[in-house]
Amino acid sequence: MVEHDAFHATREAYDAAAPVYTQMFRDTLRDRPLDRAALGAFAEVVRAHGNDRVADLGCGPGHVTAHLDGLGLSACGVDASPAMITTARQAYPGLRFDVGSMAALDIADGELGGVLSRWSIIHTPPQELPPILAEFHRVLAPGGHLLVGFSATDGPSHPTQVFDHTVAPAYRWSPDHLAAMLRACGLAEVARMIREPQPTDRRQFQEVHLLARKA
Repeated sequence: MVEHDAFHATREAYDAAAPVYTQMFRDTLRDRPLDRAALGAFAEVVRAHGNDRVADLGCGPGHVTAHLDGLGLSACGVDASPAMITTARQAYPGLRFDVGSMAALDIADGELGGVLSRWSIIHTPPQELPPILAEFHRVLAPGGHLLVGFSATDGPSHPTQVFDHTVAPAYRWSPDHLAAMLRACGLAEVARMIREPQPTDRRQFQEVHLLARKA
């Protein structure tokens, strides 16, 4: 029931915020070279494995999905918010975008060479995250890669911490704790990038990109 309530509350909040959110974030990659580098590395390892099909889970208005397409991947987007999907389809009519839940993806077992989860797990209550990570594992082909982005906790003694997200309640994660959860469902960490907060950042949290591979 907690997950059900959190999912629907988050979807409704993003539906309401879609126009403002899109205006604020659709050009953010332009000024974030480290984020572009992480996405570029993800695209390279996915292409090297020979299966270029990737899903951008929690795609929002679709700008990152389009960036992955520009990096030579066969990218589609999935988001719980119908308003976000409508916006993405209007902005990028040549790409596929579907309404869906990360907990029950309409994707066949082992279909994908890559999964991107960029700040999309942050609204999931901690006790409900393991089934979602297992779903990431399910849709990845053997050797496929997951890139997950999230905000870090204040230290390893805090596995998770709640923070006041503008749109919906959200959680930060200890990178080591999340990497252990990934290992538990068959996704081995390959690399991580940690970005320190800048003085002008509204939230003074470390930002993490964690790359993992399905055995």
